[in-house]
Amino acid sequence: MTAGVARLIPVTMTTAPQTTAPRAGGSHGDRPAAPAGRRLRWVARALMMAGLGMVPWLVLLAVCLPARTVAYHWSTAWVGLDAMETAGLLATGALLLRRDRRCCLAATVTATLVFTDAWFDVTTSAPGLAQLTAIAMAAFIEVPVSVLCAVLALRLLSPQSRPSRYRGWVR
Repeated sequence: MTAGVARLIPVTMTTAPQTTAPRAGGSHGDRPAAPAGRRLRWVARALMMAGLGMVPWLVLLAVCLPARTVAYHWSTAWVGLDAMETAGLLATGALLLRRDRRCCLAATVTATLVFTDAWFDVTTSAPGLAQLTAIAMAAFIEVPVSVLCAVLALRLLSPQSRPSRYRGWVR
């Protein structure tokens, strides 16, 4: 699966696209000359269409989902989410200690997981003390950790985008 994706998108996002030679009309093409560029554009358009296709689905869910439901694997869902968060935090910390550039990927995933956990904790908690606890944990623990991971990912994304004090931190 990974090899297939690598063949589909063999260029990095930081690589500047190559332009084609001047056309007969004198204008330069703004499309990448390589087939990889065409594949990348196709993938980008497909992802955007998938995102637009989600809009009617969101409306349908908002209108049709019941206010309450029974979740038969409730504890499995929460333990699974927290296990993924744990793995993300451990991976982000270990990669950061090793000064590994892949830390930005782990930090991005971890930020997303922790923020998602905060969202579901607050929106699924029962009114009263449980909801107050969920809001406090989200405000003082989960959202700050999520923001920390997101900022870390952005700062370590590329050497050019990092402030000088972070440039020596990753290889």
